[in-house]
Amino acid sequence: MPLSKIEKLRNILIRKIDQGRINYAIPDLWNAWDYQGEEMRKIPSQELLVNPYRFYANVIDKYILPNKEKNKNYLKSLSQISKRKLNKSEIGGDWVRKSVLYSTMIRASSAWDHDRSFSLDIENFDELKETGTFVKMLVLLPLLKKMGVDTLYLLPLSRFSLKDKKGDLGSPYGVANFFDLDPNLKDPMTGKAMSLEEEFQALVEACHMLDMRVIIDIIPRTNAVENDLIIDHPDWFYWIKADEAHSFRVPYVKGLENTIAPEPKYMDQVYACEDVKRHIKMFQFDPKTQNKELFEKIKLTSKNLLEDIEKHFNLKIAPAFSDHINDVQPPWTDVTFFRMFMDHPKETRKYLDDPNTPPYILFDTIKANLFPGDKPNSELWDTLKNIIPYYQETYGIDGARIDMGHALPRELLAMIIKEARIVDKDFAFIAEELNPDNAKKAKEAGYNIIIGNGFWMEPRIWEKKLHKFVYGAKDIALPMFACAETHDTARIAGRDGGRTLARMTTILNMLLPNLVPFINSGQEVYEIQPMNTGIDCTNEDKFKLPANDLFYGKLALFDKYAIHYLNHDRWELADHLDGIKNIRNIWLNQITDLKAYEPIYFNEFDSPAIGVSYFNQENGRCLLVVANSNVYSDIQCHSDINKLRARAKNYNNFGKLLYSSYEFSRDYHDFSPDGKVYFQLGAGEVKIIEF
Repeated sequence: MPLSKIEKLRNILIRKIDQGRINYAIPDLWNAWDYQGEEMRKIPSQELLVNPYRFYANVIDKYILPNKEKNKNYLKSLSQISKRKLNKSEIGGDWVRKSVLYSTMIRASSAWDHDRSFSLDIENFDELKETGTFVKMLVLLPLLKKMGVDTLYLLPLSRFSLKDKKGDLGSPYGVANFFDLDPNLKDPMTGKAMSLEEEFQALVEACHMLDMRVIIDIIPRTNAVENDLIIDHPDWFYWIKADEAHSFRVPYVKGLENTIAPEPKYMDQVYACEDVKRHIKMFQFDPKTQNKELFEKIKLTSKNLLEDIEKHFNLKIAPAFSDHINDVQPPWTDVTFFRMFMDHPKETRKYLDDPNTPPYILFDTIKANLFPGDKPNSELWDTLKNIIPYYQETYGIDGARIDMGHALPRELLAMIIKEARIVDKDFAFIAEELNPDNAKKAKEAGYNIIIGNGFWMEPRIWEKKLHKFVYGAKDIALPMFACAETHDTARIAGRDGGRTLARMTTILNMLLPNLVPFINSGQEVYEIQPMNTGIDCTNEDKFKLPANDLFYGKLALFDKYAIHYLNHDRWELADHLDGIKNIRNIWLNQITDLKAYEPIYFNEFDSPAIGVSYFNQENGRCLLVVANSNVYSDIQCHSDINKLRARAKNYNNFGKLLYSSYEFSRDYHDFSPDGKVYFQLGAGEVKIIEF
């Protein structure tokens, strides 16, 4: 067989070792496989100085390639490689229900100030990149494996537009071409010897060799305001007069509350609103519809199509905004919506004075699942349904999250899911559904799990939201993310409770029923600066870091940013999870089987304690997981576990403390003959007991 891409990368790096200087700094956390290069030096900052070519080649040689098996194509999905067979009770992709996901934005997750110049350079004085790349991401895989991560969830990788960009670098959600990779993720270490596409292939191969899956994020509802599709399909977008663009704003509907869903019952009031009428009048037909001959002439000669359209037609792409009525968010200036239908919504066209009104963005027209038209934009739909198969066939990805998939036309969503599972019947889908009440709909649509509302519930320990989330999870139609933060939210370590809360929730999330552990990049080192302030954030969250920090006021989703891998106690969570993963793996079948689950309740009134338990029918063993959600005070509590003991039939009055946040493993004797178990829990402590 020809060389795999990861082997090709290894050979390129080895050939260039002599070009590597020894002033290339990395955080010690990047060396979780115990690199022992002859040149390596540890400096007072706790960084390591290494030869970059030898360092990255060594992780391939010593950690990744030893797992390679002959005659296997690692650019297939892991299910295809292992020939995983589906049980009768599962749909394709249900493997994700047993996974531990790590969310990463490669640009930030593998970024570092390698030359210690106190700046992140796209190209430093060694002509090496300090923002993240596919190649540099390889050295984080040993750390993720140590933490029990088995699925890499990648935020958007596609080439994005810089027009009207936010921050230093722009948002990867402003996609300019779905089928091109972000050129910023190319690593100069390989030069012209390896393409950007091959470097991503090498990363996927490495993950698959380590029994890790790869999930990508796709955004089929929006596109950048400057994108490749405009050239041939200007009628797929919404246009306004360019000389009025400065006054574009989201219409406000008086008499309705803020941030409410655009249900049909509100549309009478929406379309009667004068501000809505003003807004609709701003929209114009696309330039090709207005004057096809002129548009085609401009297209042939233009060096900047959007500028020439503005000059000759006085037109500009309209920015997107939230589909919630009276949402306080301003317009999203860097992205726009696709026209999913070539006519106005059936439900609301009756409100228009003129049936020939140009296409317009409004709460209903962009909520295509609730307000479809009669004429699907079939050519656009064909383009969108082919995105995932392209990544499957080119890179061997294992799953995808569909950004705002629930707002797509139902027929289009079904097409996207169907096409992917034609290529790989075991392909997994994650729904961007934050409301657990909609899990049943997501399940019917073909999704395997939903994001859910853990990021909102888990930090609110004093309101008992964490309790409600844990105890209520069993009743949700699909598994949700067990997460205390995402790339859109405030950081859990930056909230009230700090690192104690972050450690408690991260560990507890590994062992909860009907929930899928989800770790956000940086969470493992107690990062406090959010990547974005999109959900459940305040203005102050953007300024969590000290004012003298290089990344003060910066957001990784838009700016140059590196995770604070030198944080104090940076190894702590990884070391805790290293032990937890072994317990999780032994008990995984029970943790993911609601029939094996028993909730644990406590006899003390309004106890801050939370408890879950599992029964292994094959060997009669029981697992107790208890946590103290009070992150400032110790507590004593006890619980009646007779229901669990009744399932065990034969039982002992002692067990084994497998894990504690503050203790070493020991025998556990705090059981009483009448079926009670007693706990002394430190602030934010988690205890795991087997008996």
